[in-house]
Amino acid sequence: MARLKIAYIGGGSTRGPGTMASFIEQGQNFSGSEIVLIDLNAQRLALVKQIADKMIAVRKLDMRVTVTTNRRDGLRDSDAVLTSYRPGGFEARILDERIPLKHDVIGQETQGPGGFFMALRSITAMKDIMADIEAVCPSARLFNYTNPVNIVSEAIAHNSAIQAASFCEGPLFFGHDFAAWIGFEREKMEVAMIGLNHNSWSVHHRYAGQGFMPLLEHAYDGLVKAGTLPQSKLRLINLAITLGTLPAHYFQYYYFKDEILAELKAKPTTRAEDILASVPDYWQHYREQAASDYPRLDPKRSRGGIHELELAIDAMDAIYNDRKEILPVNVPNHGSISNLPDDRVVETQAFLDQRGITPLAMGPVPAQVLGLTEMLSEYQALTAQAAWNGTKREAVRALASNPLVFSLAKAQAIYDEMAAAHAQYLPERLLR
Repeated sequence: MARLKIAYIGGGSTRGPGTMASFIEQGQNFSGSEIVLIDLNAQRLALVKQIADKMIAVRKLDMRVTVTTNRRDGLRDSDAVLTSYRPGGFEARILDERIPLKHDVIGQETQGPGGFFMALRSITAMKDIMADIEAVCPSARLFNYTNPVNIVSEAIAHNSAIQAASFCEGPLFFGHDFAAWIGFEREKMEVAMIGLNHNSWSVHHRYAGQGFMPLLEHAYDGLVKAGTLPQSKLRLINLAITLGTLPAHYFQYYYFKDEILAELKAKPTTRAEDILASVPDYWQHYREQAASDYPRLDPKRSRGGIHELELAIDAMDAIYNDRKEILPVNVPNHGSISNLPDDRVVETQAFLDQRGITPLAMGPVPAQVLGLTEMLSEYQALTAQAAWNGTKREAVRALASNPLVFSLAKAQAIYDEMAAAHAQYLPERLLR
């Protein structure tokens, strides 16, 4: 097994304990390795380390956990870097979700203006992180989970020589959810999705060896009559049947924009406000487990569940231990998706071994959904470059191209209000 130094930026976050549980679950695959937790909050780092140390001891694993608030020191001589951070925390996400609604535009974490401003903040921080990696561990691979992963990866791909990929479990769940919604077994689904992160479509969808779409269509009328599924799921099933491909769930914001905007405006709290209300209990649960001799994370009291960032850890194992596996990744296209630009970061299937990540030839995005995917792809590229080194005008230009905005007046008004709200996390060039 590979003995690695793995730097985890964001190790003191609410996802930190779950991520360490994921590493420890695969502890034998990383025997002899050191994981360096890097974050701004020393107290939370110490708490995550305490939980991890006890989990490691109980399982008698050969792993070492260290912590630091000095990012460059933590990165020095690392073999792999895992990034999962949120500039501004959930408080900033609340603004991302709340402010657009004032302008009759959907507010969402990774889509529309909310995702746009998260990208500006995340890439501003990532630019400094990449400079540190290039200075003290230039041979390291970057495994990114920071949202919006497609735009963050797009910025890295065009501005750094560091080997980098981004990950999201969505492609492993989106298609399988449709089976579960109609009462089928998730384990019998075979799905391959391609496109962009949170905006991908299935190009292979079979259930127990037979085509899945006729089964989905046959079940739909009965589900509508029974009234047992929420409207949000029925809408996605209708979308899948009509378009002939299983969508990432985030496409609901584009194909049912009016309905969802009305629902979000009627809701008294945003999703971020709901999560923020649970954060104190997350940390209380983590303190309780840190004090235990045998820490066990409760999925109901842990951010994201028991195991976090598993796909990136699977990818590390596949590369450094030469597992020769196929996994969903976000990397430059290089011909994997035949009708998207070759240098665009896409979400696709790839082969992972000791040589790294090799995207597989997956064919085209289906013609009936290509137009929207292309629009989102161009928006992704414009936003990534504006965030990395662009001006305010270039940033407004990118925001105006987003299909949820598509109005210069709204783009300018939303940009001015949100840039002022997030000014402490943005460079001066994006504020004037």
